[in-house]
Amino acid sequence: MQDKLVNEHIILGVDPGTLFMGYAILRTRGKQTDIVCFDVLDVHKDEDQYARLQKEFFFLQQLIDRHHPTVLAIESQFVDKNPQTMIKIVHAQGVAIAAALSRDVPVVEYSPMKIKMAITGNGHATKRQVADMIQRMLHIPDEQMPKKLDATDALGIAYCHFLQLGLPLAGKGPKNWADFARRKGLTDDNLSTPNQKLLAALGKKK
Repeated sequence: MQDKLVNEHIILGVDPGTLFMGYAILRTRGKQTDIVCFDVLDVHKDEDQYARLQKEFFFLQQLIDRHHPTVLAIESQFVDKNPQTMIKIVHAQGVAIAAALSRDVPVVEYSPMKIKMAITGNGHATKRQVADMIQRMLHIPDEQMPKKLDATDALGIAYCHFLQLGLPLAGKGPKNWADFARRKGLTDDNLSTPNQKLLAALGKKK
């Protein structure tokens, strides 16, 4: 699919997990972005890991049938010190990819570092930093912010894909970290590292 030739995109972002799966639907029309939904599927009460994976598979199929995404953007697997944990996450990632392909939805993968860099300017940012920045960039009211950070991770993944399309945000919102930092007056002269810049930006209220 030639993403850049399509005026409208409906991006399904998924943060794969074996207990909690973050998901988000981001609709874009040219330069405009609209959050359709973002939340977490909680399957942690199921003791059987395959039952959890089955629930995630059918849930994503239903989500796809409801919103008709044009692409699935998903976080690629990171290297974990615990091999069992890594294997389980890979299973969850595979289930999400299979659900998308079963509905003929193309898939793109982004590394955790690339996603964090796109959203915060820091490839080693924490989940909370990603959540805070995505809230500011997409103007999400506090009362609409989910408790589980897996949801904002999924939205960050979807937004990361949007940035790859080369379509800046419409209006007055920042289009990426560099733009956000410039508007806040954060420069290399007063803040030495991306992480310090992020923390300072998040500390400045409108």
